[in-house]
Amino acid sequence: MGFLKTKGEIYKAVEDVDVGPNSNQFYLTANVKAPRMAGFLVKVFAWLLETPIFGSIMLYFLKRNNLIHKLVTFAELQESPLYVPLHYYEGGKEEENQSGASPREQVRQALGCMVAPKPLYSFSRWTILDYSTAYNSKLITPTKVMERFLSAVEHSSTPSMQMSFFINFDAHDILRQAAQSTHRYQQGEALSVLDGVPIGIKDEIDCMPYPTTGKHTFK
Repeated sequence: MGFLKTKGEIYKAVEDVDVGPNSNQFYLTANVKAPRMAGFLVKVFAWLLETPIFGSIMLYFLKRNNLIHKLVTFAELQESPLYVPLHYYEGGKEEENQSGASPREQVRQALGCMVAPKPLYSFSRWTILDYSTAYNSKLITPTKVMERFLSAVEHSSTPSMQMSFFINFDAHDILRQAAQSTHRYQQGEALSVLDGVPIGIKDEIDCMPYPTTGKHTFK
């Protein structure tokens, strides 16, 4: 089907893409036109796809209508081949921690093992080390972080955005745990470097007391 070949998207190299907070980079989304089918219609559709000639033609046009050929199949990458990993690694010194240390000392030792990476781009995400350092230095508390987090989640679900990044959460339980974590940091008894650090769980993973839907609306 060379005469029907779709012109592929051209992807810039990573170093040529601005991922900063003020980036004007255009985000291309695919307009999905897949038909909705159920029951006997699915069986007929599967039978047609499995036919030697007609199935290949139908699959080609389905992919083209959903921009799969444009964004994936015939896409051009302006990226050099990667033959070796580019992640810099430097082996650290191994030390044996003393047993019987207090929780506060254990947290301090864990922080000493974490090395802050050098940011490669103007935009960066907060890391576990960033949160733990801020909590221990009293720059901010887990309660304040989670209040801002819940405010951002609520804003993302408004009609103007309609993102709904988190499909299920308990605001009261989150604030309760954040208050407990804040108290532990005030007493110098943080459980670990993860104490008070917000962590999102994918919906495919069972996590009490939340339901697992697998991104579906039915159970």
